[in-house]
Formats: sequence, C-alpha cells, structure tokens
Amino acid sequence: MTTLSKTTQDSIATVLMEYNKVNALSIAEVHEVATTITEIGHREDVRVVLLGNRGKGFCVGANVKELNADTSLITQSNHAWYTLFAAIYDCPIPVIAVVDGYCMGGGIGIIGAADIVYASPHSSFSLPEVKVGALGGATHLMRLVGPQKTRSMMYTGDVVSAEEFFRFGGLEAVLDTDAMWDAARALATRIATNDADAVRLAKESLNGIDVVDVKKSYRFEQGFTLELYTSSSAEQARATQVAGGFGGKQGDAKGSAS
Repeated sequence: MTTLSKTTQDSIATVLMEYNKVNALSIAEVHEVATTITEIGHREDVRVVLLGNRGKGFCVGANVKELNADTSLITQSNHAWYTLFAAIYDCPIPVIAVVDGYCMGGGIGIIGAADIVYASPHSSFSLPEVKVGALGGATHLMRLVGPQKTRSMMYTGDVVSAEEFFRFGGLEAVLDTDAMWDAARALATRIATNDADAVRLAKESLNGIDVVDVKKSYRFEQGFTLELYTSSSAEQARATQVAGGFGGKQGDAKGSAS
C-alpha cells in the first residue's frame, strides 16, 4: 500500500513518504508530494514542515519501471521533479528534511531544496545518474556539499556515508533514528516559537540572496538530462542495470535521475 501521511501538532506539520520500501516515486507520486508541501506552506496554523520517510529509503528518485516502460515519459518526469523541488524551495515556511536510509537522485534534489537536513547513521547519499544514462541533481547537491565534492560524486556516482556527507557540510546532524527525529522536532519547535511573519520573511530573504538561482540552474541541467536520457548510450546503460541496483552497491535501492 502506498501512502503519504500528514499530521500537524504544535504548528509543526510532519509529512512521511511511504510509497514503497525505498520511495522510488512515480510521476503522480512526485506531484502528490509537491502539492502537499505547497498546501501546507500556505496554512496559517503551520510554521515548519518536517519531511521524512518510512522504510529503507528516504527517496531514491524516479520509478525506473515507469520510465523504462515508456521512455517518452521523461519530459513529464522532468516537469514533476522540477515542480517538487520548487515547491520545497519556495515553501513560505522552513522545510526540514529528515533522512532515514537511501537518498539518491531525486532524493538529493529534495534535501538540497530543503532548508535544513538531518540524517541517521545508516543513511547514504549519491547521484548515480551517470551509471544509468541520465543527469540532474548537481544544482541541489552543490548547495549541500560544495562544488568540488559535487563534481566528485557526479563523475563517479559513488555512494557517500552520512558521516562523510556531514563532514562536507550537508547535514545539521547525524543521529540514531529516534534521536534524529527528536532533534528535528526540537529545532522545528524553536523555529515555530518565533514570530511567524519574521520567519517567512527570513526564508524569502535567504532565497533571494542565494548565490545561484536554484530553479534556473536546475532547469538548465534538465536540458542535458533529456539529451542524455534519449541517447543510445543511455538506453544501453539502463538495459545493463544489475538486479541489485546501481552497480550492485545500493542493495534493493532502485531509482533514476531527477
């Protein structure tokens, strides 16, 4: 059963993705998360959003089976992921991502669009796009770990541990699952006690002074995503994916580009 649960308590909304055990999202599911974040962001009774997951994966990107069944869906998929990242980035209130497990491809885009990120020790981070004939996500990864580490992760598709991701500045903290959620809620509570208008203006101002125009930069990336995804080399890469996921390093985590 696929679910997206939403609860609100003490001005804090908690959204949990459990579409499948690793949250490989279909186009419709990506839009559902985007719509949910947008709706919550405009509620006067909510001041902070916590976005997390159940299962083994926070998010591993697009549903490969859906795209492989009809490669023409790549344009719809690109639009869906752009909409989701924009919904999080433009959300008028802070969005805190709480990562428990695999965070790949589109998952990187989600946390890179968020304001603050927590992770559990067994979480891992990667942009395996080059291994499956796609691109995308560097804009959001660069907001988390800087340009040099982004290039390293992008060129290799290597998996990075939560501890290493924290060391490069991508995380607020790495804590056991229960402690991670406690810390995220505690921070959300501290934010929620501040003047609501002041926090909303603070987020708007922070977005306004970003060195890179995140949405424009990601849209630029998507042009290359489409070019590579529709190439013969990309078709071959997708056809030779091993049963265990990207290069066999992700266990049962199967996703795709954002």
